[in-house]
Amino acid sequence: QVQLAESGGGLVQVGGSLRLSCAASQRIRNIYAMAWFRQAPGKEREFVARISWKNGLTYYADSVTGRFTISRENAANNTLWLQMNSLRSEDTGVYYCAAGHAADSQYRLTRAYDDWGQGTQVTVSD
Repeated sequence: QVQLAESGGGLVQVGGSLRLSCAASQRIRNIYAMAWFRQAPGKEREFVARISWKNGLTYYADSVTGRFTISRENAANNTLWLQMNSLRSEDTGVYYCAAGHAADSQYRLTRAYDDWGQGTQVTVSD
């Protein structure tokens, strides 16, 4: 099991930017894709973005398209990022990174991922 650790969260004003990082405890093997999810208070955890580990293809939730960018260092290394620009108050929540070991057409669902970090808080203030 890969242990994941997020960092980079914090308090930012509307319109600001943050860059989240996710580091794995060991070299990532047999990873098919990694993703970012977020969870606001009182709401379910929701999909934010996904990257295929081998070819780098990316997918985004409609709410973040054009504002957020998911990336990885390279397929052999163990760092995932989420660049968040033009932040809105509705982007507030705990952000989690996740790793999936197999292809899953339901990649927007949490059950498509096997390993999870503990999360990092992002608060966007008006």
